[in-house]
Amino acid sequence: MLTESTTEVVIAGAGPTGLTLAYELALAGVETLVLEKLPQRIEQVKGGGIQPRTAELLELRGLLEPLLRRAVSRDAVGGHFAALPVPLDCSPWGTRHPFPLAIPQWEIEAVLEERAVAAGARVLRGTAVSGVEPDRDGVVVTAGGLRGRAGYLVACDGGHSTVRKLLGLPFPGRPGTHQAVLADIRLSAVSPLVPRQMGHMSTLTRHAGGYWSMLVPLGGDRYRITFGHADQTDLDRDTPVTHEEITTALRAVYGEETTLGAVDNSSRFGDATRQLEHYRAGRVLFAGDAAHIHPPLGGQGLNLGIQDAFNLGWKLAATVQGRAPSGLLDSYHTERHPVAAQVLHHSSAQRVLADPNPSEDVAALREIVIDLLRLPDANRHIAGLMSGLSLRYPLSGDHPLTGQRAPDADLVTEAGATRLSALFGSGHAVLLDLAGTVPADLRLPPRVDLVRATSPADLGAAALLIRPDGYVSWAADGSADHGDTLLATIAGDLATMP
Repeated sequence: MLTESTTEVVIAGAGPTGLTLAYELALAGVETLVLEKLPQRIEQVKGGGIQPRTAELLELRGLLEPLLRRAVSRDAVGGHFAALPVPLDCSPWGTRHPFPLAIPQWEIEAVLEERAVAAGARVLRGTAVSGVEPDRDGVVVTAGGLRGRAGYLVACDGGHSTVRKLLGLPFPGRPGTHQAVLADIRLSAVSPLVPRQMGHMSTLTRHAGGYWSMLVPLGGDRYRITFGHADQTDLDRDTPVTHEEITTALRAVYGEETTLGAVDNSSRFGDATRQLEHYRAGRVLFAGDAAHIHPPLGGQGLNLGIQDAFNLGWKLAATVQGRAPSGLLDSYHTERHPVAAQVLHHSSAQRVLADPNPSEDVAALREIVIDLLRLPDANRHIAGLMSGLSLRYPLSGDHPLTGQRAPDADLVTEAGATRLSALFGSGHAVLLDLAGTVPADLRLPPRVDLVRATSPADLGAAALLIRPDGYVSWAADGSADHGDTLLATIAGDLATMP
């Protein structure tokens, strides 16, 4: 719990972002406390799609396999852009996980919390943050009637972030204009218009009676419905979703014979688009929806947050433990702010294209975009954006792999056959020597592992320094003098590795 002694890092919010960050910090040996206002996890339907790049990151820590066991569907269904009828093909990006995964958010949270606690993080539920007083050396946090100090506070407390509001930080952007409902339901009778099996998003989406609706079959009589009405603009997000409200939408879109049996859980969401100008305010940092919100088109919000946490975790750990060079923690904002800005940008484009009552001009634009998506190069580009696979951080260095996610190649080491992704379970950085030219006497920081290996694949480099989040910090081809290059060029990079 909060005490007068300083906790190294306090995280506000036990959603996917906060719990991923807690695991990353605890794995690095950082004292971590998560404060969550809800007394217990609610099995309330929210975003639960894992995009390919997020799946790759989770696999680095051995988190993907337990999540796959909880997946609603592992069908090989391509992603989508604005629910247009052209599946996005991620296979040209060379990933082992080319399809989005449908996993309920509470299941994701359960796995992440279990791992975070096992690594040493503490999660205190029923404890809402009510006061934040930052100073030069830390933050005084008041929560649940308790008061204590944190070396750093990370706000992962959602789009309505209490921490952000307590600090009076502006959250610029476009206010929401429409409301929608997301619910897990059971149908006691269905019409021929109700989809019976999982398919591409475009086959699950319908427009009728002023409504737009997406109905996803979950097996048996269970469905997940997302719907809205063109005139629905004024309901508060906390207004309960009623049985009658869902029934009216179902009958308008899927016919009078479609009958609602039960509502397992439900929630509302809006289409506001906002982003903090700065992800760091002294000793307070922001991640996930506390830093950026956008319409949930393409299933990217949860993924952005988890990727924020993977980027921030190792940098904050190095900073807390006194091993980070100047500027490392600020690079979190430098690298992640443009990523969210891009998502907000194409979410706005999707919002226009997905309008259930498009103007003649928008309808014409939709047809043009559909034609473009049928072109392999255009499809690859949009698939890379939506999946996160095209992400490249602006790191220094001329090698084409620098800043990119390291390819998950098959490797052979002294211990036997393995994969690159299997080298990161400890949360360490990896110096991968594929040509046997890294000096044997090279002194590495404690949390950088030297791995000598061969690979049947051409990774595009003979040696790579790979960050704990799987991105290449430095690379050299076979003609480089690795000894001199490593010592002279990446001394600073090695120093940043926790």
